[in-house]
Amino acid sequence: MKDRVLIPDAEYGRRVQRAAKLAAEAGLDVLVANSNEADYANCRYFSGYWPLFEIGGVAIAPGGQAALMIGPESETYARDRSHIDNIHKLVEYRESADPAYPGVQVSGFSDVFASIGVTGPNRIGVAGYLVTTMPVYEGLRGAFPEAEIVNADNIMTSLRQIKSPAELACLREGFRISEAALDVVLDNIKAGMTELQAVGIIQKALYENGAEYESHPVYVLSAGSTAHAISRPTHRTLEPNDMVQLNLGGRVDGYSPSVGRPICLGKMTPRRRELVEFGLEAHHKTCGWMKAGVVASEVAKKYEELFRRRGYQDAFLYGPCHGLGMIEVEKPWMETVSDYPLAENMTFQVDTFLQDGDFGLRWENGVRVAANGVEMLSQSHMEIIELG
Repeated sequence: MKDRVLIPDAEYGRRVQRAAKLAAEAGLDVLVANSNEADYANCRYFSGYWPLFEIGGVAIAPGGQAALMIGPESETYARDRSHIDNIHKLVEYRESADPAYPGVQVSGFSDVFASIGVTGPNRIGVAGYLVTTMPVYEGLRGAFPEAEIVNADNIMTSLRQIKSPAELACLREGFRISEAALDVVLDNIKAGMTELQAVGIIQKALYENGAEYESHPVYVLSAGSTAHAISRPTHRTLEPNDMVQLNLGGRVDGYSPSVGRPICLGKMTPRRRELVEFGLEAHHKTCGWMKAGVVASEVAKKYEELFRRRGYQDAFLYGPCHGLGMIEVEKPWMETVSDYPLAENMTFQVDTFLQDGDFGLRWENGVRVAANGVEMLSQSHMEIIELG
């Protein structure tokens, strides 16, 4: 049996120490990195623990000590999975059904911080700022009313945007699994089945090939729903000559790649084929513009100019890339206002999306930035796909 691809135990400790150094440089007395079930990355990055129903967080002191914060129901689960042994239950991290837990012994933020050598903090950095709940914020404010609470998401971006060899191995394995599932669905999808039945084919193939979970909700979007940038499949029955958008990925030890392909269950109309071909051209050009040292905004500006020059500006919504790692869409984004330089071992999803009235398409692949270009992490079925 093939050995599983995993993040090694020692890497979790190194992550905590790097975060502690960045917290000290930012003048923080403590860093609190929060997560929920959907956006689990910060918590899992440091501990390996993935919240379920409840939320989770990791508190890190500038001195390098760390604590995992969980809801009252998750202790046995967390102790089985966490690479951080210092674990605290807090009612602030409870599930949204809002149980009271009478008689359950829990910690407060003062207890957690004291366990990592922090008392009376003046400046608390919160990462996972957009998923931090009101109970967590109010708990911090109640425990430390004089402290300044600041957004510390930039620390997590700094930590996570350059991938280690182990992280790259997880992503490569995820793309292998994703491409295997893509092969299976292309061999089996047909008119007469529903979008959700095709999703089932993909899910079965992902798990059979080694995924721990889907990277994101699987897209099998047909007809008008192909124009949705974000959507969910339905019970709609696929029909002959339907355009169908496939986006799928297999998660490996928390790392979540995606492969996106537009297909037709028959022959494309001339207009649809024109847009699919242009999208593929724009996708390849984006990859060709990327290499270490290039400022991200320059890639985005060339991408938008390509759409304008070729007369497809009305089909443009966003692009051309977003960060890839534990979450399939994560910082940093690549936009015309992105002033950071690309660096070796940054990873991105090259995400080429076009809309045209009641039709849309997306070509999507992962890349690793290298000194002289990019490593394509997925590139199977990069052709016009007409089935039947």
